[in-house]
Amino acid sequence: MTVDSLREYLAVLESHDDLQRVEESVSWNLEASAITMLANERDARVPLFERTEAARLVGDPYRGSGDRPWNRIALGLDLPADLSRFEFYEEVIDRLQDPIAPTAVDAEDAPVKDRVLYGEDVDLLRFPWPYIHAGDGGRYSNLHTLVAPDPDSEWVDWSYHRAMIHDGETASVLLLAGEQTPNLYYYKYERRGEPMPVAIVVGAEPAVEYTSVMWIPTDRSEAEFAGGLKGEPIELVECETNDLRVPANAELVIEGEIVPDARRDEGPFGDYFGYMHGPRRSMPVLEVSAITHREDPIIPFCVEGSGVGYAENSTSSMEAGCVGPDATLGLRTAGFDVECCAPWTSTPRTVYVIATDRTEPGYLHELANFIFTTWGMLHVDFFVFVDADVEPTDSRAVVEALALHADPDADFHQFGVETMPKVPLNIYQTPSEKGDIQTGTSKAKTAKTYIDATRSSPAVDRPPELERRARETLREAGVSVALEDALLGDRPDREPTAGGWRR
Repeated sequence: MTVDSLREYLAVLESHDDLQRVEESVSWNLEASAITMLANERDARVPLFERTEAARLVGDPYRGSGDRPWNRIALGLDLPADLSRFEFYEEVIDRLQDPIAPTAVDAEDAPVKDRVLYGEDVDLLRFPWPYIHAGDGGRYSNLHTLVAPDPDSEWVDWSYHRAMIHDGETASVLLLAGEQTPNLYYYKYERRGEPMPVAIVVGAEPAVEYTSVMWIPTDRSEAEFAGGLKGEPIELVECETNDLRVPANAELVIEGEIVPDARRDEGPFGDYFGYMHGPRRSMPVLEVSAITHREDPIIPFCVEGSGVGYAENSTSSMEAGCVGPDATLGLRTAGFDVECCAPWTSTPRTVYVIATDRTEPGYLHELANFIFTTWGMLHVDFFVFVDADVEPTDSRAVVEALALHADPDADFHQFGVETMPKVPLNIYQTPSEKGDIQTGTSKAKTAKTYIDATRSSPAVDRPPELERRARETLREAGVSVALEDALLGDRPDREPTAGGWRR
């Protein structure tokens, strides 16, 4: 069954006994996020808060399990939740290579047009935007799709930038220069003294949400890639106060423009690194012109910071289940011999691991240079290269590769200290090192680093006869099959292939 909306996705979760309807009255003020964080930490059902004012809330709807962060994302694509990482990645990669153009629908056929609010009826504060962490600078919408057009072409970018609600008509949007939409604003619209028309799509269907976080190249249509992921065209409807088109099945759309040379405070915020980042910064201002929404809309949100360690949240899971396959495809398309590119488990946008058959130092340096200078790698400072037979999502296997094969003197490489793009959200940066307040781009310090944890010589193969005898000895000693596999370094859920290990 094609999943056409957030509501249909939640119904799929419920059919898998994976949705918890919370019928008691719950406040947007820390209470909903506290319950969601507990659910994240315990790998419990996704909580849907039925009784919050003017709208319902759903906490971290795309959060996966700790060992399978892609499992709920798979359900949003009408895929089995029990797919292996390899099977899931290859299916997503196949779909991304077959984009489907969106279709247009009339307003009367678009659920997001059930209610249309203009003028004095526009009031952001009528909706229960959550106050997520004690210490946050305000209430946030932080799980949505921001739609913005390139003024010089027909390209429209879909991206993922949080918005802090200030009052009924304005919000500040975290735009970090170096990313696609911020570059449109800072280097085109604001330099020309023009406002940037935008729409914030809240509660879009899963395929739309997934493509919004992917590293889709500039000038390529996320709407078409979302159609490819879904297997059907995404239905779009025109906005009320600008010419943008937005997903017709969304829960709520905020229309407006980000005005030039205007700033409002943004943050602090308990971010994906697991820390409260600061200082409070000046960010561009969104002035709202209209709000459209479904009857009884559902607003999704993410408890950032709970996806550090052993828990997951929507950001960390989408990094593994959406960005990972897209990054793998991007590197392959660029001509690199990559088995898999994936984030290290529960470290969203912090550490990525790349498994490859090509391990010559010069080749890895070329690959690292491509990553750090070509892609939108503002958020990721740290890469680990491992051999193709190492599973990048297996933290134990990666740590083993680091311990055995990464020479601290020869295999740790840092790129330029001031010339590489970087994000001013890192906990290791001091306030002064976070750089330019106007654009949010750090000018002073970076940790763009990669580690070569590949073997310098081929792996030693165990003679089959020796392994057979070892297994027989272990069984005679009463060792369990699982422990036997652990002692001998094999795993029963893996099969060696020409390109590496498939889980």
